[in-house]
Amino acid sequence: MNEMENRMTSASLEENVQYFTETFDGSSDLVIRRMEICGVPAALITMEGLIDKLTIAQTILNPILAFRSEVTDPVKLFDILQRDVLAISDFKTVTDYSTALNLLFNGFALLLLDGCIQILAAGTQGFQFRSISEPQNETTQSGSRESFVEPYLINMGMIRRRIRDPRLKFERLVVGKRSNTNILLCYLRDVASDELVSSVRGKIKSMHLDTVLASGYLAPFLQKSGGFFFRSASRSERPDTVCAKIGEGRVAIIVDGTPSALIVPHLFVENFQSFDDYINRPFFAFFIRMLKYLAFFIALFMPGFYVATTAFHPELLPQPLLLKIAQSEATTPFPAMLEVLIIHIIYEIMREAGLRVPRPLAQAVSIVSALVIGDTAVSSGLIGAPTLMVVAITATASYVTPSLYEPVAVIRLIMIFIGGWMGFWGLMLGVFVVLVNICSETSYGIPFSAPVSPFSRQGMRDVFWRASWKKLGKRNMKVQDMPGSKLKDSSSGR
Repeated sequence: MNEMENRMTSASLEENVQYFTETFDGSSDLVIRRMEICGVPAALITMEGLIDKLTIAQTILNPILAFRSEVTDPVKLFDILQRDVLAISDFKTVTDYSTALNLLFNGFALLLLDGCIQILAAGTQGFQFRSISEPQNETTQSGSRESFVEPYLINMGMIRRRIRDPRLKFERLVVGKRSNTNILLCYLRDVASDELVSSVRGKIKSMHLDTVLASGYLAPFLQKSGGFFFRSASRSERPDTVCAKIGEGRVAIIVDGTPSALIVPHLFVENFQSFDDYINRPFFAFFIRMLKYLAFFIALFMPGFYVATTAFHPELLPQPLLLKIAQSEATTPFPAMLEVLIIHIIYEIMREAGLRVPRPLAQAVSIVSALVIGDTAVSSGLIGAPTLMVVAITATASYVTPSLYEPVAVIRLIMIFIGGWMGFWGLMLGVFVVLVNICSETSYGIPFSAPVSPFSRQGMRDVFWRASWKKLGKRNMKVQDMPGSKLKDSSSGR
């Protein structure tokens, strides 16, 4: 903010109105309504599109117009208005332009009196927003059907409705020099580590961005600078999932305008957990998690393994399968590695087109994709049927763990190159590089691979096998209790 915005307000109504008029340079969404209150000149300043006109009429204008008094001193009149006249509960008194502008952008109406240096800001927020709907990316069979929406105040209420504890704290920060975006830090004061909260707060305050329009702008600042493939800040659009993470001592970051929340710290094993795991019976949750781990390894290594075995190690395949692959490869003009790369790139292009294309054209894109990748590619002899099957299984397995799709898509291509260049031993080297990357990362002082490495018997009750609620309820394990954690426990005096 510049020097003009930091200065104190004036007692002159004309100077104050002139400041707002010049600051916005005649912008059409700035609304200034002049009036007289008991003979004292006054003005009501609002931003079109951010306020509820009915609320302003019922709580501000109607009481003011019906008010009669012989008091003509602006300061005394100001006190009477805020104490006895205005029918609104959310109001603030400001004496500087910086705070006044911030409140104006947040849907407050500013009431100015001539001869009074104070400005009365009344909360009259009201704007159109998308209604609460079902989650698009984190669907469940038996859980809640609510997902976050864009206004951060609505999201705050959805979390508060689930955690009715006065120790749940929402800390508001403003980021972006020009956008002045509101964000909320959500945590339990007696559960979250002081060190974790201070670290997250410090990283956000140290950001130097002009505009923040989504949570993705914050994610790089919240992650470890040395992180390579995997991220240490997760994202969720489900309020119940966020509340569960907050209960474990994590910090949730809600960004105004984003229908999801960032959660830190994030551990690798949490990519294979879903809310349904805690609703279903433990043996079925174990079965689903095993499927997710299997799908992760298939999506990551199956194409590379296919290329390595066909090019260098055919003895690893059964003879009938090897003959089928050999017959297919004999009719195609490209080697196995190039085939897999071509079909993967075509698939990624089709996937991106399906995400970005307008909905009326989505069906046409799906039909073209099925024809190009399926029947036409095989019948024309450009791609072998075994290669197409491998890519299809890999693509399907990628969506079992959607939070890992980005690193899996890139690592998979690297594995294809390594498998076609160095064979099975190069592929094993790539596996160890991925494992080392996972085990070497830390998320706010907590090992990214915990509680598997370092190992914790207590923490393993919710990794591969999900223990029953009779055991999970006995002790709520905090994230700072993970093995190898450098975070200190919380001090409830905060």
